[in-house]
Amino acid sequence: MNPADFRIISLLPGATELVVALGLGDSLVGRSHECDYPREVQKLPVCTEAKLNSEQSSAKIDADVTELTKSALSIYKVKIEVLQELKPTHILTQDQCDVCAVSLADVEKALSQLTESKPKVISLQPDVLSDLWKDIEQVASIFQIDSQPLVNYLQARVETCYQKTQIFTDNNDIPTVAAIEWVDPLMATGNWIPELIEIAGGKSLFGVTGKHSPYLKWEAILETDPEYIIIMPCGFDLERTRQESQVLKQQPNWENLQAVKNGKVFITDGNAYFNRPSPRLVDSLEILAEILHPDAYNYGYKDQAWAVF
Repeated sequence: MNPADFRIISLLPGATELVVALGLGDSLVGRSHECDYPREVQKLPVCTEAKLNSEQSSAKIDADVTELTKSALSIYKVKIEVLQELKPTHILTQDQCDVCAVSLADVEKALSQLTESKPKVISLQPDVLSDLWKDIEQVASIFQIDSQPLVNYLQARVETCYQKTQIFTDNNDIPTVAAIEWVDPLMATGNWIPELIEIAGGKSLFGVTGKHSPYLKWEAILETDPEYIIIMPCGFDLERTRQESQVLKQQPNWENLQAVKNGKVFITDGNAYFNRPSPRLVDSLEILAEILHPDAYNYGYKDQAWAVF
């Protein structure tokens, strides 16, 4: 197929960013309701919608998600009529988390109802940072693009960060970090986040690299008394994270945690950065380095992507 004939729909925000980073932005003809970066993709037709209200509290969102998944229902709807009209040649989706974005099963069900096109489905399943490089290479290969310049650029930034943090780790100056993906109920981070924390020169107390985010008891926070608490809820920007995180101040002995007493509790824009398996995971790494070692790093993300809580 001639590259000029590609008609790509991305139903995953991270995949949308990846496609644009590879120089294929002009081939995008549709997006999910969550795809909002880079800004120019927001003008594209929206091919999905959520079945729940994301303006609700964290607790109510979690309850609604639990209820839908318990009933074996998807929390997203694919707009079949829009797909029909756009006639895509390729659709990017994911098979990693049914809560984070439209799933492969949702897409396959929708495609079975299409009559005028049979697009190729590209399903991404990133769990760790190296999977991002594989995803870039996979997508680039399908669309006949050279992935190496982008991969080299991103890996060089990771290596630069890693080399600088070795100074701290060699001196055993490794702060303990509680990274929080959801505040009510409490959840720790998983997948690539513990890995990024370690590269940034910290020790992740909860969650396992490559595994899904686990629920977390408040008692575990009190027992470990982390030096840093970094809050990065999935789907929330910086201001929404600030609002939702207020519930943590109501937890028993919050004020006695050393992170609280030392001003080492931070909020982040988890929607734009940490929770998207896109090239901006490298930005996420740099944000963590800036938070954990402010004297050594100044990338300029403060008050834009993260702030003191």
